[in-house]
Amino acid sequence: MGELDNTVALVTGAARGQGRCHAVALAAEGADIIAIDRCADIESIPYPLATKEDLDETADLVRAAGRQVVTAIADVRSLSDLQAAVRTGTAELGELDIVVANAGVVAIGLTDPTDEQLYRDIVDTNLNGVWHTIAATAPSIISKGRGGSMILTSSMQGLVGRGGDGSAAMFAYAASKHGVVGLMRSAANAYAAHNIRVNSVHPTGVGTPMILNEHMATVFAANPTSDAMAGNLLPVPFVEPEDVANAVVWLAGPKARYITGTALPVDAGHAVM
Repeated sequence: MGELDNTVALVTGAARGQGRCHAVALAAEGADIIAIDRCADIESIPYPLATKEDLDETADLVRAAGRQVVTAIADVRSLSDLQAAVRTGTAELGELDIVVANAGVVAIGLTDPTDEQLYRDIVDTNLNGVWHTIAATAPSIISKGRGGSMILTSSMQGLVGRGGDGSAAMFAYAASKHGVVGLMRSAANAYAAHNIRVNSVHPTGVGTPMILNEHMATVFAANPTSDAMAGNLLPVPFVEPEDVANAVVWLAGPKARYITGTALPVDAGHAVM
């Protein structure tokens, strides 16, 4: 028996990295999963994004955990894409209990201060995509009528400003991740009467393909003292996706039943520095 038996969870950015880890961890506690990902690159983002094959692998891992899964290729920048994915997933698995708005991008190392397209792509994914996810999923949780939990992935860059370099990339990332906190607090108020809890998680750098890629290796080699996504108090350069998933599963489950409107760091002491 798992703490999340007989629940349905939707995860964006589920094809790999944190999203995959969240989906599998939720499934291990008994949740059926609607796994959503764009499964295509964004031209302005300097590293490869997930693929359809990655999303299929996530689905296989959920099934190996003994749970049902529906996958959907959808871009969080499109509200209609997400609404269609929710309709497809809930038609098969039932209405939602848990939502993890996890999809996000970063572009550390791109230093142009006036790159409007990059700025828009980051904000549209990291902030507008979270709002789209909330808007597309809240009606399903409300219609089910037994409350639920929304967990929004922000970042330590959503709580601190350290690492700003004047680039459009870092302005967009910090602004979008701070904006997620505003969405979280507003949604916590909006949906409390429906017993829907809304919280955000704030990781420091996480050892996933967003950070562990060829572009970032070049950036770190050229700037070994950069603390844009590092600078942790504890002696680790990154946390693991499982560390964030543990927080997500807790916020989704009954042990956090009265936790809402909270910004939860998973940061190895990053904010204390």
